[in-house]
Amino acid sequence: MKVTPTKLAGVLVIEPRVFGDERGFFFESFNQRAFDEALGAHVDFVQDNHSKSSRNVLRGLHYQVPPKAQGKLVRVVQGEVFDVAVDLRKDSKTFGQWVGEILSAENKKQMWVPVGFAHGFLTLSDTAEFLYKTTDYYAPELERCICWNDPMLNIFWPEAGGVIVSEKDRLGTSLEAA
Repeated sequence: MKVTPTKLAGVLVIEPRVFGDERGFFFESFNQRAFDEALGAHVDFVQDNHSKSSRNVLRGLHYQVPPKAQGKLVRVVQGEVFDVAVDLRKDSKTFGQWVGEILSAENKKQMWVPVGFAHGFLTLSDTAEFLYKTTDYYAPELERCICWNDPMLNIFWPEAGGVIVSEKDRLGTSLEAA
């Protein structure tokens, strides 16, 4: 697998080796040993999630606070999304900065979003199915949301004119309040 660091320390783009021929393709979507080597640390995943979204659906920017903060390994198995991680680590030089990456069924890229980051995505295709592994269980009482269009973040969302967001995401707080 190819691992590419992003401008935000800890956030990685992971591209698996894909073996394809006239029959189709095969790739290892996750290998614990290779993942730990790429991170330089061991990470345990405890939950897998699967969502389906329509075009222009924007989910996020979500995160959980300690003691149930989550790291996420995300990928798309159908369609295409613009995936975003926002640095919420107050002691980080890149606090409040974001990184975005196109993830699709075609490119098979994954993004590692470690603890200390908010995460969200915008669906670019007619539909997209999104899978993610988490390092802690979902805890609704500890879940938080930063508004996707917070001017302090200034995230460039492709096709952001007509996004569809949930009521919870519409009521997200500002980065400053978070």
